[in-house]
Amino acid sequence: QVQLVESGGGLVQAGGSLRLSCAASGRTFRSLAMGWLRQAPGEEREFVAAISWSGSSTYYADSVKGRFTISRDNAKNTVYLHMNSLKSEDTAVYYCAAGHEPGVLIQLPEFDYWGQGTQVTVSS
Repeated sequence: QVQLVESGGGLVQAGGSLRLSCAASGRTFRSLAMGWLRQAPGEEREFVAAISWSGSSTYYADSVKGRFTISRDNAKNTVYLHMNSLKSEDTAVYYCAAGHEPGVLIQLPEFDYWGQGTQVTVSS
């Protein structure tokens, strides 16, 4: 079993930056593909970014490409989401997720484990 705990959310002005962290329990972290997804009020949960177990492959939603960067530190069992040039439409609860499938995971059903989420609010 893998437990994921997100941190780093908060209130930021448009154009600002935040870094989200996701700490994972268990010794299998380095074998897991990781991702960040988000859910805005009244909207469905959507994919944001993903990274392979080794960190060699990443993938981004078009809406965040060029502004967000996903990275991981397998020695610290942690995955990060660096968010720059934030917009009001980035306001959402951000979830960290992990899956056993190889490669980069994009579809929600591919993720086996989920964190509780952290709120990101961007004021315009």
